[in-house]
Amino acid sequence: MNILVIAVVILFVSLGIIHFYWALGGKAGIIKAIPTIDGNPTMRPGAFITALVGISLVVIGCITYLLWFLELDSLPLGKYIGYIGWVLSGVFIIRSIGDINVIGFFKKVKSSEFAKYDTLIYSPLCLILGIFFAAISYHKS
Repeated sequence: MNILVIAVVILFVSLGIIHFYWALGGKAGIIKAIPTIDGNPTMRPGAFITALVGISLVVIGCITYLLWFLELDSLPLGKYIGYIGWVLSGVFIIRSIGDINVIGFFKKVKSSEFAKYDTLIYSPLCLILGIFFAAISYHKS
């Protein structure tokens, strides 16, 4: 399990780095990361929001590490980190279900570049991460 947790930490830090790259003006892969309808992006996040998402992803990686490798009772706010694990579980499971329109397993728009990656990678990964966070949160409670 330790290897799996480390892999998830690396995943989140890597995703954070990709978002920092986009926040600094990088374009590679961006078309696969933003949902579109008829070729038009459904959102246009600016550099600040993109960097904020990057920071959030790195923080989630840190929380993942804390959840598994540290004894939460020994930390001043340790029990809250356990609750955050449950919240992350819910967030990722809800993300996998999606908004019914352009994101998630039940999306209507299925022909965009984003939709293909969402179906094959993003939504299944979010579901797996939701189950993962539920498992480690349950283990620590």
